[in-house]
Amino acid sequence: MPSDDLRAGESLIRTGDSGFEIDQAVFGDWLGTLGLARTAPVQATRVGVGQSNLTFRITDAEGRQWILRRPPLGHLLASAHDVAREARVMAALGPTDVPVPHIHDVRHEGEVALVLMECVDGLVLDRPPVAEQLTPELRRATGVSLTATLARIHAVDLTATGLDDLASHSPYAARQLKRWPAQWEKSKTRELPVLDRLTERLRAAVPEQRELSLVHGDYNLRNVIVAPDSGQIAAVLDWELCTLGDPLADVGSLLAYWPLPGEPSVPGVDLCLLPGFPTREELIDEYLTITGRDRKALAFWHTLGLWKLAIIAEGVLRRALDNPRNRALSGTPTTELIDELIGLADRVATDAGL
Repeated sequence: MPSDDLRAGESLIRTGDSGFEIDQAVFGDWLGTLGLARTAPVQATRVGVGQSNLTFRITDAEGRQWILRRPPLGHLLASAHDVAREARVMAALGPTDVPVPHIHDVRHEGEVALVLMECVDGLVLDRPPVAEQLTPELRRATGVSLTATLARIHAVDLTATGLDDLASHSPYAARQLKRWPAQWEKSKTRELPVLDRLTERLRAAVPEQRELSLVHGDYNLRNVIVAPDSGQIAAVLDWELCTLGDPLADVGSLLAYWPLPGEPSVPGVDLCLLPGFPTREELIDEYLTITGRDRKALAFWHTLGLWKLAIIAEGVLRRALDNPRNRALSGTPTTELIDELIGLADRVATDAGL
């Protein structure tokens, strides 16, 4: 169960002259209520290149480490960046074969949730220099494990995990095509008629939904932790967009994050072009072999994945413009990149006859 709210006026993470700072007393009190040992002082370091929820590694004087997640700073769109819901999903998956960090607790500062979780050892492949630490053989093992882990996510028993009420059971594509255009309208920095036209094309091409599964919603190489000695996925992270829906939606998102040479991509995901990583077609074949699902609808979901990625990138751009402290190490998407992503989505849709 989530802990009681922090006392009025207290803030665990603050911004100072040297970046983000942690309140030693507040953090010590929190760990004390959880029965977790810590030796002062503790330090908070922002980690990852993600530009949505903020992630910090907290380290004490004896080297113990925890991960803290909180929403980005500034104005948030309704239902976005819900780290408490994300923590609920990971806690429910703890007993399954889907690798996730252990959730220690959820606390609140007013309406802002803070999630404290286990710090899992391994590599987050969010920049090419990190991926270059793996041999080509280990990169291939990572790609295969990434696909197998996605298949395990889609095999989760929703009733046994208590996640059957996580989201609506209505057709997923229709929900996406309602939600994301609304997000675009709230965060867009300019008009983009080609996106509006693509939205209508997608609405006209929605495939029939024949099954309902857990959907990660943002599954890609940067949102997992990799064991450096084996290439296996040690933990799946960033469940904030998790929902219930068509499992092929996650495959489409993964393909959107797995560019071919020369294709546009958000900063950092082109590391999948390093030698050893499977090709996009090999990922598809591996997933379909494990699950037995049909590839006919994949072009729709690939298109929708690129379309959604462009809308998310626009939201990242808007938050960075509104508050520069939300910028991440990988840089901020540009309007030119977002236009290119929409152009690629349009070409994928046209080639598939959508």
